[in-house]
Amino acid sequence: MTALAPKNTRSSTPRRWTRANKPALALALALIAGAGSAQEAALNEPHLTPLPRSAEETARIAAALRPTTDFSAPEAFEARPGGAATVFRADRDTFLQPSANLDQTRGLDFRLGHGIFEKLWVSSPSSTKASDGLGPLYNARSCLSCHPRDGRGHAPAAGEQALSLVLHVARPTGAEAGAMAGIAGYHPTGPDPVYGRQMQNRAVVGLKPEYRLTVSYDEIEIPLEGGEIARLRAPQYHLDDLAHGPLATGSAVSPRVAPAMIGLGLLEAIPAEDILAGADPDDANGDGVSGRANIVWSTLYQRPMLGRFGLKAGQPTVEDQSARAFSDDIGISTPLYPAPWGDCTEAEPACRTAPHGDGDARVFEADAKALDVLVYYARNLAVPARRDVDDPRVLRGKQVFYDIGCPACHRPKFVTHRLQDQPEQSFQLIWPYSDLLLHDMGPGLADDLVEGRASGAEWRTAPLWAIGLARVVDPRAGYLHDGRARSLLEAILWHGGEAQPQRERVIGLPPDDRAALIRFLESL
Repeated sequence: MTALAPKNTRSSTPRRWTRANKPALALALALIAGAGSAQEAALNEPHLTPLPRSAEETARIAAALRPTTDFSAPEAFEARPGGAATVFRADRDTFLQPSANLDQTRGLDFRLGHGIFEKLWVSSPSSTKASDGLGPLYNARSCLSCHPRDGRGHAPAAGEQALSLVLHVARPTGAEAGAMAGIAGYHPTGPDPVYGRQMQNRAVVGLKPEYRLTVSYDEIEIPLEGGEIARLRAPQYHLDDLAHGPLATGSAVSPRVAPAMIGLGLLEAIPAEDILAGADPDDANGDGVSGRANIVWSTLYQRPMLGRFGLKAGQPTVEDQSARAFSDDIGISTPLYPAPWGDCTEAEPACRTAPHGDGDARVFEADAKALDVLVYYARNLAVPARRDVDDPRVLRGKQVFYDIGCPACHRPKFVTHRLQDQPEQSFQLIWPYSDLLLHDMGPGLADDLVEGRASGAEWRTAPLWAIGLARVVDPRAGYLHDGRARSLLEAILWHGGEAQPQRERVIGLPPDDRAALIRFLESL
């Protein structure tokens, strides 16, 4: 994972980005999925109850989403990236705020969800019946441990034990049966037969953690136009003290740091049709960008759905994502993942027979109501307002962002569904700066782990909203999927694959334009 991507042979001539270059939805669907069942899965939205858009609304939305060509002033509503849910706050508590348009009758649910998010779980048996059931193997005792103040996690310093970085594990399993068999490009995988879906580096008293993870770094120097030098750190991951010997042949690991929690409900409310309309898996328009939709299995709805969450878009809904984290990160059972031992496999009998917190009035260690309020909390964590949107350097940086082609993946804006039962997320113009699609980022960021339709080199475009506040919330926060990048410039310079031309353009920018680009990103 240390090598930078080789230079892309595609043309690096700057081109202005336009959504008009993207193929029509019908063509995109045909490319995404080779069977009718897969097309249906891609458009499946059982988690939402949207109202149809009128012709007048459709026209209004098209006008609102039209890419700007005027960089002399901010666009209308640009300062409110979360629409009416946006909060105007820029301190270290900014990611902890509820949606500004939160229905006050559900304020208690939001606060209860926050309590569950920050709860420190304890091992069983315990007198604290509402909080027992930790592990027995786990990575963290609370959601807050990996998402400090609901912000981004960080990579460990050299030799330091990992705190908010985990290792996902997967291995090929052969042909897929059932509903996923009709999904073109789907990679059937399963957990490691001993270590499961994720490596746990902590354990309750009496058990041994599965491993110990440390990281070392090699430094890479990148010369920039104007005589500047950028320094990247390339991580080397060390899996020591493996409790059950080596991983199985074919098992691949993927280091992941926790992303920020803001705006999840808004991303969940984007029409699947609008996301799929941006897919261009065969690069039909010749712009060098080949976004693909991930289609994954929903444990909640027991059907294939469009992936939206996770670093490879491996989960379709906030509830699927939350329940999976409960099970794999903390070892807490829920109605979606009822095993009280979390991610422990049959090859770990001491873990499976250890005391757990199931069987009381809750039935599960986190029962349906606890999961419901946690999901409501996660859906309603607000996106902070932009800062300095009318600053001349920010506007210049925005123009550079467009001129070098960044919006081809970091799509600036969407309009969410009109939702009767989710007023906070309903019919909002939002600015996530992501297309939520998979893109090949080159060998420098590849991890060899496939997930759904995502290859080892493919990652979901990371939303950029509020990225300039990441280190205000937590000074240790890192960028990219494993936190290796210590600055926004470092993150850009790790881009390869489809983004190689944009990387080369950033390297070749005059220093003032490069600084303006970073200033724009810091304003998001």
